[in-house]
Amino acid sequence: MTKFPVLTIDGPAGSGKGTIAEYVAQKLGWHILDSGALYRLVAVAAQKKNIGLDNDVALSELAENLDAVFLPCEGGGVEVCLDGDDVTHAIRTEECGCSASQVATNAGVRKALLQRQRNYLVAPGLVADGRDMGTVVFPDAATKVFLTASAEERAKRRFNQLNEKGVDVTLAGLILEIQKRDIRDINRSESPLVAAFDAVTIDTSELSIEQVVAQVLSLVADVSEKNTM
Repeated sequence: MTKFPVLTIDGPAGSGKGTIAEYVAQKLGWHILDSGALYRLVAVAAQKKNIGLDNDVALSELAENLDAVFLPCEGGGVEVCLDGDDVTHAIRTEECGCSASQVATNAGVRKALLQRQRNYLVAPGLVADGRDMGTVVFPDAATKVFLTASAEERAKRRFNQLNEKGVDVTLAGLILEIQKRDIRDINRSESPLVAAFDAVTIDTSELSIEQVVAQVLSLVADVSEKNTM
């Protein structure tokens, strides 16, 4: 078992992992790990250094020496810095997300980032969201959740988010891109996207954020109660 409590939240793109992880971490007073941000940072770093996403060796070296810092902001949120530059918004673009999905298939990159992710586990506890948190990074976590939703619902959510930011996209295009990312994540040889055997799957398609948060907190409470009996 891990030294401190860990809640892992895995799932495909757009399933609500990040949002739910942030709300739950605030409720519990635990730290949070957005593992996807690390892969997005490798993608941004590769672009800055003109390294191709098919250059496995260079990408692995890049991940090993990644100069990334996450700084909490007043009022919530996190500022993400790469080599001293603020890339908070740059890592959240659709283009970066697609590049990160390609980077994540690199075995060397995954190996380089593994211990970095585990180092986030400190007192009083950690909420870790990603695609292999419960299967690879924290396999001994006491509470594991796998969030899912239909590709159409996930695309609608992203469509609304981008529209609010004034980004011109089509719903059909987003659905296609999400389906491509799902296929790539599920079929990659290293740490494929799959629910841990002991994870609780929650379909968020018809649920509000509050409903999902309540379910997840209930699971954490159940585990905590069992451990104190």
